[in-house]
Amino acid sequence: MINVNEYFEGAVKSLAYTSAEGKSTIGVIEPGEYEFGTSQHETMKVIEGTLHALLPGGESTWQAYTNGESFEIEANQNFKVKADTQVSYLCKYR
Repeated sequence: MINVNEYFEGAVKSLAYTSAEGKSTIGVIEPGEYEFGTSQHETMKVIEGTLHALLPGGESTWQAYTNGESFEIEANQNFKVKADTQVSYLCKYR
């Protein structure tokens, strides 16, 4: 079953699915800045575009991630992302 997720008044949309590798979402982020929370460990991989992330753990510098690059966030954490153009991503959960 594919589930549709929509956040921030439609500025972030994703499709959630389960494969042999586990639960994942694939989506698009419109230009802007957004804060997310995790309920489980996430690996977020940028498919196309540049996504800037402010990760938990005392980080105060935004890091840029582009095509093929990824970052991880532990469960029960908040993190921020911002995009200057549309960005597509794949998020895997474990």
